[in-house]
Amino acid sequence: MKRSRTKNSVDERLFGAYLAAVVIGLIMIYSTSSIMAEGRFGSHLLFFRQQCLWALLSMAVVYVISKLNLQRLAVYSAPALAICMILLVLVFFGPARNGAHRWIVIGPFTGQPSEVFRFVLIFFLAFSLANPRRDLTDLKQLLLPYGPIIGTGLGLILLEPDLGSTIVISLTVLSVFFLAGARLKHLGAAILPLTATGLLVVFGLGYKKSRILDFIAAVADPLQGSYQARQAALTLGAGGWLGVGLGEGRQKLFFLPYPHTDFIFAATGEEIGLIGLLIILTALFYLLWRGLKISYAQPDKFGYLLGAGMTLSLFINIAVNIGVVTSLLPVTGLPLPFISYGGSSLLMSSAAVGVLLNLSRRVVRT
Repeated sequence: MKRSRTKNSVDERLFGAYLAAVVIGLIMIYSTSSIMAEGRFGSHLLFFRQQCLWALLSMAVVYVISKLNLQRLAVYSAPALAICMILLVLVFFGPARNGAHRWIVIGPFTGQPSEVFRFVLIFFLAFSLANPRRDLTDLKQLLLPYGPIIGTGLGLILLEPDLGSTIVISLTVLSVFFLAGARLKHLGAAILPLTATGLLVVFGLGYKKSRILDFIAAVADPLQGSYQARQAALTLGAGGWLGVGLGEGRQKLFFLPYPHTDFIFAATGEEIGLIGLLIILTALFYLLWRGLKISYAQPDKFGYLLGAGMTLSLFINIAVNIGVVTSLLPVTGLPLPFISYGGSSLLMSSAAVGVLLNLSRRVVRT
């Protein structure tokens, strides 16, 4: 088959899957939040309207990032990471929401610095690990400077507290190091202190201990878990194969917590059933598959690590959210990328897609 270099064009199939996911998300956000928005805020369009604004901004970000020179931009990833650290500190000076300090409020906009930190950290790792002078088989070069930087960022995020983001970032970082050539025994050694710290925080200091115990109970029977786990199980089960109909779900009527954010996968399953969920998952995993394919075809290590890092970060986030909803994982408070309500989540997930579209311009497609 004849090959043609499409230097100025992006992967249309990846962009199509992204648009499909965003549109589905907007539909389900309106369907799952309209009654709540009307009852609490007097406007059934409140969450839908806000997410539409974020969607437009996100698409603009996708367009801009797809046109940038990512290698030149990556040079500034270290100072950008320092700014992210400052933002992670500033969240503690703002008001708490549901007992957590995760957000920075600027006028009408609310954002989570942990989302930005994850995005910038992948850039920093791809740029630094692509340096041919860095020998990842040397444990010292693996620990410095990465250990203090990553450890400080994860520590601040864990203190917010945000266990979900901590897990996603940790797994993403380990994946990027593995793809960059780090030895498995070194990565295994890094996992041990992470695991020990997590156990100490949960069972020693009591952080989210009840959630872990509820999860253990829910493994045998989801209806014996936490209230959120029980309602999620009931909501998914009520949908059956085809669902009760778009907009006809009953669990969102103040039974299922956060039906338009953390648990939108369950609320969606009630309304459009297993078949509908499989369609959504197909769109999401097709997007991820295109991302991995683009990453594998990159002409240099920087592009490979950057694309794979962005793709795996999205995959881990999706897997954790669905694992929570299906009682395979304890409740973490993570949104479902592209589908859940949340401006910073959609914006940064879209930025990751923008990076992948940019990288797709660098490869030869058949």
